Amino acid sequence: MIILGVDPGLTRCGVGVVEAGAYRRLSFIHVDVVRSDPHESQDLRLLKIYKGLCAKLDEFIPDAVSIERVFAQANRNTVLGTAQAAGVAMLAAAQRGIPVALHTPTEAKLAITGNGQAQKIQVERMVTRILNLNTMPTPADAADALALAICHALRPSGALQGGEREQHLTPAQRQWAEATRKANRGKMLHRGM
Repeated sequence: MIILGVDPGLTRCGVGVVEAGAYRRLSFIHVDVVRSDPHESQDLRLLKIYKGLCAKLDEFIPDAVSIERVFAQANRNTVLGTAQAAGVAMLAAAQRGIPVALHTPTEAKLAITGNGQAQKIQVERMVTRILNLNTMPTPADAADALALAICHALRPSGALQGGEREQHLTPAQRQWAEATRKANRGKMLHRGM
């Protein structure tokens, strides 16, 4: 099962992709940050985030998307931008028939470190260890995205939720989603991924 994690943000939106294999063995696939220019208007920034996420979804064809659940913060502008970025991530996944799971930062910290109050550096170190990486992913948004993907994979029912969304699709949408996944997986195999 391929899981794409998203740490939503308007300036930097972290994207991390992992594969959950047998016995919950996790393999690193990709990590990146989709960026938008803070000097552009908010609509154009959201469009850039949306297009960047669509490109990642089309490239890696995940079975599930794990997004950080937005919570209230002291800075209202920050939480609004984060919520909007999370919304475009959910939209991009829904358009492709990919199920979405929302996880709080506390859930991700708990899944990764065993402590829901862990410091960011502890999470980054555990992500590095779990995925057998040589260096910690940077910036922090990238590590957080991987943590969200890992959190979803390690949840007791995480690996089983992949097909839930497709039950609510029309037959035509289901057929399009499956054809897209097959075509893109074929491309990934051809590229040696």
